[in-house]
Amino acid sequence: MQRDTVIRSTPLYPLRSDTRSVSRTSLPGNPLAPSAARRFVRAALADWTNLGLLATCGFCRGTGGCPPGQHSTDRLADDAVLIVNELVTNAVVHAGTTVELLCRLEQPVDEEPAALVIEVSDHHPTRSVRNEHHGASDRSGDPEYGRGLHLVGALAERWGITYLSALKTVWARLPVDGWDSCPLPGAEPALHRGLRAAEILAPAPRGGVRDDRGDRVDQSLAGRGALSFLAEASDLLAGQLDEDMVAALAAQLLVPRLADWCAIWLDGGGPHPPPGQSFGQRLARVWHGDESRIEKLREVLAKEPPPLADSTSGGPVPIPWPAGTEQGGGRDGTAIAYRLVAGGRGVGTLLIAKQNLSRVPDEVAALTEDFARRVAHAIGAARQYTRQATISKVLQRGLQPRKVGRIPGVDRFLVYEPSDDGLAGGDFYDIFLAGVDNRWSFMLGDVQGSGPEAAVVTGLARPWLRLLAREGYQVGEVLDRLNGLLLDDAMEAAESAALLVAGAGGPGVPDGPRFLSLLYGELVPSPRPGGSVRCTLASAGHPLPLLLRPDGRVRTAAEPQVLLGVVEDVAYQSQTFDLEPGDTLLCVTDGVTERRSGSRMFDDGDGLAKVLAGCAGLTAQGVAERIRQAVYEFADTPPGDDLALLVLQAQ
Repeated sequence: MQRDTVIRSTPLYPLRSDTRSVSRTSLPGNPLAPSAARRFVRAALADWTNLGLLATCGFCRGTGGCPPGQHSTDRLADDAVLIVNELVTNAVVHAGTTVELLCRLEQPVDEEPAALVIEVSDHHPTRSVRNEHHGASDRSGDPEYGRGLHLVGALAERWGITYLSALKTVWARLPVDGWDSCPLPGAEPALHRGLRAAEILAPAPRGGVRDDRGDRVDQSLAGRGALSFLAEASDLLAGQLDEDMVAALAAQLLVPRLADWCAIWLDGGGPHPPPGQSFGQRLARVWHGDESRIEKLREVLAKEPPPLADSTSGGPVPIPWPAGTEQGGGRDGTAIAYRLVAGGRGVGTLLIAKQNLSRVPDEVAALTEDFARRVAHAIGAARQYTRQATISKVLQRGLQPRKVGRIPGVDRFLVYEPSDDGLAGGDFYDIFLAGVDNRWSFMLGDVQGSGPEAAVVTGLARPWLRLLAREGYQVGEVLDRLNGLLLDDAMEAAESAALLVAGAGGPGVPDGPRFLSLLYGELVPSPRPGGSVRCTLASAGHPLPLLLRPDGRVRTAAEPQVLLGVVEDVAYQSQTFDLEPGDTLLCVTDGVTERRSGSRMFDDGDGLAKVLAGCAGLTAQGVAERIRQAVYEFADTPPGDDLALLVLQAQ
């Protein structure tokens, strides 16, 4: 291994490639960059092989005589992926800038063999690349930095660092024709026939292990590699909210790093089965290093999951090699299974297999056990989220009115878009006939929080408002009585009972205040055609409604008052005015006014009023759609809160 460190404008190695054999990309300086880099490298090598620029396996010459994952081209890809992963991780951690990745396939010249050259560049050239000779140390005395460069040095024929005025590039050269030794059983120790990623990233036995070149891999290096693998796996799995996606990601993380193939069964849920009976499992994912074998493997494994007891703690359990999964020539291997346990309950079973081995190395088994625990917790979290989301969706459908009333002489349009977090939102609305005297009530409210807790308060507040309005109470009196109900102990008992039915908690919930903001009003249309509409409304801690005149003038139509459910003995006041033909009343929730773009909010500097002023002459639907469009265009990301707005326009 040779290392070169230079400060110059050109690299040390000769350029011997055409444009077809050069692939480059830019990656963001965040934790997702290493995984994107790995995919990019494998795709580039696959493209070059299809174009004939990269020869087929140097041993079997493309006949398929090598075990899956042991073709020389496969092993070149494995080494390249390892190097790219470490160098991109190094750039992200120590530079934090955009990362430039270049892969170049060089043709042989004179005595120089064909080679794959990898360049990883960052835009923080003054930050040195950490290695074992400097940097902080951990408690074991091992350096905190430098694992990537150790690994690059172990795998690359030559590597170095090139400095430019605004760019630092770490490059590595891997010979393409460096794996001509026979990979078939008996030619090498069994442990070395595993994927190189497993040999380097998994914890090494005492004294280390040797790679294919006979170089000893440091034990502490491998240990840190295992921690890196587990950390990356945890990040990927933690972001998944679907248990089948967790299984799919877990399988692809395991193969080919730690296993030649694997399978994951998921429990169907419900009570534990009697001893000796099935868990009601379904085969969720099968993955093999040779993708052409996946379907046949699935057919074999679908017949019966591994016979593990439900009391299994999650440790490795040796499993007989499944019949019918042998490779060509009758070769088999060894398999171990893990019961996936989360929160004391089994959620599934993981099976990994290593071909051509009499036993799975202890280090690989231990690392897989740690990985299995993370998979189990991710599955448990995904199931909890799915259950909560299902409850919330059912509640959401039942809490909104089946039909929104149509007020004579008033054009109305409603926009209601719950946030995409899968939980029932706190926003609610309604328009209904309040009495025989042609009084129509409307409301737009927002309950504290989201999910079942907010849904339960909504489910109680909206019917109470209807009842109070139809009992003949005036606008201010309706809010007074709703405020008292929210503060009453009877409300707490009703809410707790509803939450128990919904499965969202136990005795003692909710443990926080139940408050909401509300805009509530009444409309009384004129009996004569083209007449005005008498409007009486009150705002309780809610974004104030805006009144748009036909000439474009905008003013607030209510006074701010305290939230409902916060203060006792409060007397809410209402305002009354006439909506003349062409007047438009806009009511919104804080999902509109508090829409964020960095440190700014949509309604900063009367932003909502300014947009509304430009809506003069539009219909109620036109006003609603213009406001919605402005809210979405205010920031690059989708709204993170419920979005609700109600437009009432006198005809």
